[in-house]
Amino acid sequence: MVGEERDIVWVERYRPKSLAEMVGQENIVPLLQTYAKKRSMPHLLFAGPPGTGKTTAAIALARDLYGEEWRQDFLELNASDERGIDTVRTTIKSYARSAPIGGGFKILFLDEADNLTAEAQASLRRLMERYSAACRFILSCNYSSRIIEPIQSRCAVFRFKIYTPEQIREQLKRIASAEKRDVSADAYKAIIEASDGDLRRAINLLQLAATFRDHVDVDAIRDVVTAPLRDEVEAIFGTALQADFLAARGQLFRLFVERGASGEDILRSLHSYVVGEPGPPISPQEKIQLIQYLADVDFRLAQGASDRIQLESVLARIAALKPRSR
Repeated sequence: MVGEERDIVWVERYRPKSLAEMVGQENIVPLLQTYAKKRSMPHLLFAGPPGTGKTTAAIALARDLYGEEWRQDFLELNASDERGIDTVRTTIKSYARSAPIGGGFKILFLDEADNLTAEAQASLRRLMERYSAACRFILSCNYSSRIIEPIQSRCAVFRFKIYTPEQIREQLKRIASAEKRDVSADAYKAIIEASDGDLRRAINLLQLAATFRDHVDVDAIRDVVTAPLRDEVEAIFGTALQADFLAARGQLFRLFVERGASGEDILRSLHSYVVGEPGPPISPQEKIQLIQYLADVDFRLAQGASDRIQLESVLARIAALKPRSR
């Protein structure tokens, strides 16, 4: 049993057991607690970026409603795995129409619901209407715009925000203390940069870096992060901005070869640096033009273009800019 506990991933081990234990989402958690206290709730739609607590909130709400036996009246499905109308007509309909075990109503949590086809969503809407007395639906999505309006109008919509650096650092320190790991301040900073507001990703990075060592420093984070950190992006950008294209390309290739970074990883890090504060020493007009170009490259990468050729074109575009003093 001890071995099984040790093997649990930290995201699950330290997942809040109740809404009262959740960090962040101060505008959402009190309302969910009211639902749990009154033992009544409408259909819910949780929208927001990955790693912002949507699944945690759904499970914590179920625990607060049903107590230790929460699993008997709670079903979680992932729409990425089962996204077609057949799933709605079979699995979801079968669960929704059955009577709750504990009385009252049960909950069907449909994660990544924005991956459902339009036909499946239309069928789901009818089920939400027909079986609402016995089953309440919680839909989770990254993009609410991909959920059809008839479903949105039948749900109370909650929009989850990314976690602040302070909130992520607080949770990481709590976990590091519980796991008896010594983590440097620079390592926390690197994890926060790499996670970009995604608490789940931050915890996973900490666990990866701490797997084989009790002391976690920034080099340990570099070993497990494929995306370049801010100082690496700043170095590549600065080299290219000095019109040393070949040297910048060499730095870029090392990210591909030694770190295994993807074009999307590098492009995302470049974008974060350009729009961040302090950003690169270029004029606002040049920054706007560069952001537009990064968007074009992102589209081409999504269409299957070569990572290296597209990123080289970004370096060439940067090399053509005129640096200015801060």
